[in-house]
Amino acid sequence: MSKNKKTKRYLFEEVLDFLKHNSSKTFNYKQLGAAMEINTDGERLQLIETLENLKLQGFVIENEIGKYQIKETKQYLTGTIDFTSQGTAFLIFSDTEEDIYIPARKSKDALQGDLVKVYLYPKRSGKRKEGEVVEVITRAKSQFVGTIKINPKLSFVITDNHKIHVDFFIRNSDTNGAEDGQKVLIEFKEWKQGDQNPTAKVIEIFGFPGLHKTEMNAIMAEYGLPEHFPDHVEIEAKKISNKISQDEISKRRDFRNITTFTIDPADAKDFDDALSLKKLDNGHWEIGVHIADVTHYLKTKTILDKEAVQRATSVYLVDRCIPMLPEVLSNFLCSLRPNEEKLCFSAVFELDNESQIQNQWFGKTIINSNRRFTYEEVQTIIETENGEYKDEILVLDKLAKKLRLERQINGSIFFDKAEVKFNLDKDGNPIGVFFKTQKDAHKLIEDFMLLANKKVAEFLTNINKNANHKQESTDNTKENPKSISVYRVHNVPSDEKIQELSGFAARFGYQMILGNKQKIAQSINKLLLDVLAADLDSYHNIDIEQELSHLLKEEIQKERASNRKKSINKIFQN
Repeated sequence: MSKNKKTKRYLFEEVLDFLKHNSSKTFNYKQLGAAMEINTDGERLQLIETLENLKLQGFVIENEIGKYQIKETKQYLTGTIDFTSQGTAFLIFSDTEEDIYIPARKSKDALQGDLVKVYLYPKRSGKRKEGEVVEVITRAKSQFVGTIKINPKLSFVITDNHKIHVDFFIRNSDTNGAEDGQKVLIEFKEWKQGDQNPTAKVIEIFGFPGLHKTEMNAIMAEYGLPEHFPDHVEIEAKKISNKISQDEISKRRDFRNITTFTIDPADAKDFDDALSLKKLDNGHWEIGVHIADVTHYLKTKTILDKEAVQRATSVYLVDRCIPMLPEVLSNFLCSLRPNEEKLCFSAVFELDNESQIQNQWFGKTIINSNRRFTYEEVQTIIETENGEYKDEILVLDKLAKKLRLERQINGSIFFDKAEVKFNLDKDGNPIGVFFKTQKDAHKLIEDFMLLANKKVAEFLTNINKNANHKQESTDNTKENPKSISVYRVHNVPSDEKIQELSGFAARFGYQMILGNKQKIAQSINKLLLDVLAADLDSYHNIDIEQELSHLLKEEIQKERASNRKKSINKIFQN
């Protein structure tokens, strides 16, 4: 931009930047003009106008007539920087609801996700808070995935992450033999003051884009997903004994002689949960929800524990799983494989024929799974009422459907959706795509898992309440009660969001019933059903008879005589 074509906004920021970096000094317009190489009368008039605007908006003060100085707020904030694809950014931090806007020219040498220190400008009337990065405290990451462009003198890498707003310069001595257009992994070297771009070096070459191996390896590198465990971790895992002592068995409730099985996808390699079923003398059903007891083998502050903390979770990609634990644990010791004794944490419920809980128990168990089922196998048994362990599966299905119905009546929302899955060849390349819909077999497992999660959460909450009450009733105690309450909750939607949804639906002829959470949930469930179905005759495909209360079914029948459904469907067709 030539000096006589500076925009008002550009000059505003330039003057502000100059004064900020010379905060201890005062300047008149002539001194500023000379320092900033402003030479024409037109530019000087712009400069005078800019100084007055800066004063009016509270950015600068006029100490003497015609002499200006930056108004130092001395306010600095620390937080995480989040870039947009345009290069502007926001400072995200926990102690305020309002993010701080950072212009593209004010982000210094920060990169996406870095912990930064930001200078907060005085707030202009009617404008959002704005700041400038003054220091990068901690880099979020040092390695990036991108495509390299080879030039005779200086190469560069365009990252895959659109929030990395700059390209990385690569000296030709640091390309590691990469060819033009290849996907590579680079490591950040430095970002010198005054340079527009950081420099990096290539540390791994994935290959040319579009190839399956290239893309999968690039994805794993981008998200820091190490496919292989370090040797010392594998060695430590192999030291773990698979023997279960009699002493350990004596401490646990024994389910080895009770019918137990797992239900998982056909391609699953680890089975971490199981269901057991036993009919009691009083006609009730004892249902056991069993989860592999990983903590028996994985002790805190060990090599394995530290590696698991680093990985945080198992990650499932299209063609592979990146496990949190070595295979000897995930696929063998802690996998509830059939005809093998396994240690578990269990939630055990006594249910009557209406799925009402009569008793419950939580604790450590030992099981021996009788059978490994796939979802498809269980679904066939439910539909045909024939197959191995059909009596047990049909009972579980019946009880699960009653649990499901009760949840819906109490305000649960069912987001039934189709999941996109891929058919892969032997090399992991996709050769087809299909939609996987939730059927009764999937919902059976889901219902009992939800029941177990809910009741365990209630159990732990009560423990904490009792422990805290005990502490409060003890005078001058400094002991903290044992707190065991690590579980997730989802926030209730705000009234404003519900009102927005209701208003949106009303534009297409759909009237939501607002009030208590049950009525809202029923309205949303009904809306979802209307959207899912091309016409009401197809509702049988989503088990409406099992999933909706009589009230909801009556309402849906009334919809047959209206055009509301067509209006809702139309928006999704368009």
